[in-house]
Order: sequence, then structure tokens, then C-alpha cells
Amino acid sequence: MLAAEGSKKKNTGDLTKEASRPLFSRFFARRPNTLAQREQRLAYVLLGPPALIVLALILFPVLWNIWLAFHKVRLLDLRRFAWWELEATLNNFIKIFMHHDLWPALRATVLYCSGGTLLALLMGLAAAMMVHSRFKGRALVRGAFLIPYVAPIVSVAFAWRFILDPRGVLMAALLGTEILDQPINLLSQRPWAMICLIAFEGWRYFPFDFLFILARLQAIPEVLYEAAVVDGATPLRTFTHITLPQLKLVLATLFLLRFMWTFNKFDDVFLVTRGTAGTRVLTIKVYDFLIGEFNVGAGAAMALVLFAVLGLFLWVYLRWVMRPAEED
Repeated sequence: MLAAEGSKKKNTGDLTKEASRPLFSRFFARRPNTLAQREQRLAYVLLGPPALIVLALILFPVLWNIWLAFHKVRLLDLRRFAWWELEATLNNFIKIFMHHDLWPALRATVLYCSGGTLLALLMGLAAAMMVHSRFKGRALVRGAFLIPYVAPIVSVAFAWRFILDPRGVLMAALLGTEILDQPINLLSQRPWAMICLIAFEGWRYFPFDFLFILARLQAIPEVLYEAAVVDGATPLRTFTHITLPQLKLVLATLFLLRFMWTFNKFDDVFLVTRGTAGTRVLTIKVYDFLIGEFNVGAGAAMALVLFAVLGLFLWVYLRWVMRPAEED
């Protein structure tokens, strides 16, 4: 009986001592009993530091941008002002919503994103259908289709500017064939500048869509096409009744991703048209506020507006497009 009481006191003392230790020490001091517990602890140890780094790299810029959007901050004041003493206001949002270029920039952004996304999707679908069947040199053609996507953006943008220049290759060909009487500066006239920008966007990014569509095409069972041939279906009916339904989900996903990425594009627009002739999109307005006016707060507010518009589109797209596609 005395031995039992002594053992009980010892266990109680060990528990009290264990409870008094810090939680971090208890976590690493407790030895896992099973293989699953040891693997779980190893996963926490390996994923913890990267997760903290990623969280810091994502969360801090977002919070910093939100704070800047509600404060009057100039570019030259970033190193001199006491940020904790500034008063939060809505002046930056009032400034951008009252700005005469906001709604034209929003219309230009929607037009640029819609046109570029649809063109890239159609070109990717056409390219995938072209190389889906076996023919001699198919691997070479597939590799050639990837050149616009892997080429540096600066080089291809300046190549397009040289082609579309009034003294460039395109105007020389049109003047030589007497289609035009005098050269046209396509990158500085409406609506040619937006048309050229959409064409560049489709040409530049169709290889991304091409890869995903081709992968899905190769996963369609050949039995479906064989049954269509037996039933006497024409190639057009086979495409509309077999191929397109099988590609519906991947096309919807690619449209969403491509639209989101195009909505945030700055370098393509800036390098090709400089935002002139009706191509001043919202990302160019962020640049104008930040670099043109040295107004960091207004630039941050414009970035939040851009994020809000994109979030609204994402919600509508997921609610009315992706959900029916997944259900089908």
C-alpha cells in the first residue's frame, strides 16, 4: 500500500513537472510512439519554415498595400514619415474614383482581357487540333508552337513594335502591294492600337492553352470517335458533340486563369503601346500614380480597386460558369 502511494505521488509529480514545461519543449521532448506520429512531426518540422516564409512574403505586402491605400503617402516620404502617426482617410479612393481616366481605363482593361483571352484560347484550340493527329514532323511543329511563350517578353515586344512601325515590315508590304496609299501608325491610332495589343496577347500566350488542350485531347477515348464514324457523323458534328463537351471544363479553367493573368498584365501593354491610343489599362494607371505623380497612396488604392474588380469577376465566373461545367 505504501509502495502504491509512493508510485502515485511520483507519477503526480512527473505530470506536474511535465505540465510546467513550455509547450514548445514538450512538443520536441515527447517521443513519438508510432511511425505515423514520427512522420507527422517530421512534416511539421520541414513545412514550418517554408510556410512562415511564404506567409510573410504574401501577407506583409498585402497588409502594407492596404495600409498605404488609406493614407496620404508620397514616394519621397517613405523613409521619412512616422507611419504610426498618420491618420487614415478615404482621400486616395476619392481621388481615383473622381479621376477622368478611371472608367475609360476599366473599359480598356475589360476589352483587352476579354479579347486577348478569347484569341489565345481559340488559337490554342486550333493548334492542338492541328497536331493531335500523327503526321511527319509533328514534334517539330509542337516545339515551334512554344516559341512565343518561351521567348523573352522584351525581345518579342520590340519585334512586334518594329513590324507594326510605319517604317516597318508590315507597312512596307502593304505599300508595296498598293493596298495602302500611305503608312499608318497602328500603335498610336484608335482602334488599331487595341487590336494590335489583343493580337499580340493572343499570339504570345496561346502556347499555354495549347499544351493543356492537347493533353486533354489525347485523354479522350478513341472509342467515342470510332463510334461516331460508324454512325456516319461528319467531322463538324464529331467536333461539336464529342470534342467540345470533353474539353468544356479545361476550356473554362483556362479562360479563368488567362483572364486573371491578363487583367494584371503591365509589361506587355507598356512595352507594346505604352498605354496610348485607348490602351491605358488599370495596371498602367497604377504605374502613372506611383511613378508619374509619385503618389504611393493613390497607386495602392488603385491596386485595391483592381483586386476588387478581379475578385468580383472571379466570383461570378465560379458561380455561373465553373459550377455548371463541373456538374455536366
